Amino acid sequence: MNGQHLFDHVRPWLARTSGERIAFIRAARWIAYERALAAHRSFDDLLARPPSLRTVGLMLLGPAANGKSMIVERFALDHLKQADANNEQPRVWVVQTREGAGLLNFYGGILSALQAPQTRSRDTLAKAEQLDCLFRQMRPRLLIFDEFHNCLRGRSRDVEAIFAVLRRLGRDYDISPVLVGDVSVYDHVALTQEMASRFGLAAVPRWTYAEEFFALLDSLEAAFPLGAASRLSNEPTARAIFALSDGLIGEIVAIVTQAAILALRNGAEQITATMIADLRYVPLSRRKGAPQRDALL
Repeated sequence: MNGQHLFDHVRPWLARTSGERIAFIRAARWIAYERALAAHRSFDDLLARPPSLRTVGLMLLGPAANGKSMIVERFALDHLKQADANNEQPRVWVVQTREGAGLLNFYGGILSALQAPQTRSRDTLAKAEQLDCLFRQMRPRLLIFDEFHNCLRGRSRDVEAIFAVLRRLGRDYDISPVLVGDVSVYDHVALTQEMASRFGLAAVPRWTYAEEFFALLDSLEAAFPLGAASRLSNEPTARAIFALSDGLIGEIVAIVTQAAILALRNGAEQITATMIADLRYVPLSRRKGAPQRDALL
């Protein structure tokens, strides 16, 4: 097991126990594919823009389980490390948008992201004033609203109020908002030309069965410490993985992860198309009516 197919930092893991290797395989990992890097470049452009009273934001949109949150978290973490190294105040903050529409929930999510103390008061104005003080002290540059579609599921007047706050972020605080979510975010922003003109688009669509997908499989193979080359990007293994993944990177990684663990446990040290079939993996799009579900009745 010379591991020549593995990344240099992964190769030493071949000497570890199976349990240690499985833990390594299961660990979350950053995959620097082109669309993710393009999104990071767009974020960097927002950080580098000149001051403005009408800031431009960005929509990072795509289907669920396709890596949007990982893209955001990696960028925010890299920025935080850089800020710490330079002894600077962080300028990028990630807001986990709360379920339920309305300014109270929206403000609460931002305050939580900024690690600000909160009372149980349902006083929207008090929270707005608290945020005003925090924004002027902390001077954030990017507010990234993950799962932004959560706050669009309510009364139209509540949604309109949230979009009014997004506009005010630029006018009053020189903040660029980044909206992360599904296609419903695009639909709401595009309702008016005024809002549509304020947001660029960074799309994270489903993967296609093409060279970028094959390169992703090669990267995953090099990242998992198996002793023999699996050649995941070759037929029929690549076709089997793609068919089960629905073109979603989260599903692709889950399938290859499960197959790699199975290969370790049965001593095969490589992933094959037969092993992929043995997983009996149910694609996300078919789980609603899957036999596994019906067996629970």
